[in-house]
Amino acid sequence: MGNTGFIFASLIWGSIGVGFAIYGKRQRATVPLCGGIALVAISYLVSSPLYMSLAGVGLVAAMIWLRNRIE
Repeated sequence: MGNTGFIFASLIWGSIGVGFAIYGKRQRATVPLCGGIALVAISYLVSSPLYMSLAGVGLVAAMIWLRNRIE
């Protein structure tokens, strides 16, 4: 956990997740809110920067896909 790659990746994905969560709460949109919470969660749960980044990219792609499908 003292790895600089882990700290950098968790900072990036946690920040993106908080941004999505705040946007989802203010717009009352479920997909960005849940996706943002999930992005914050992966920064705590995944210990490899590579797997964290892959999961983060996958979650963002899933949020975009779901958002376009719902509208």
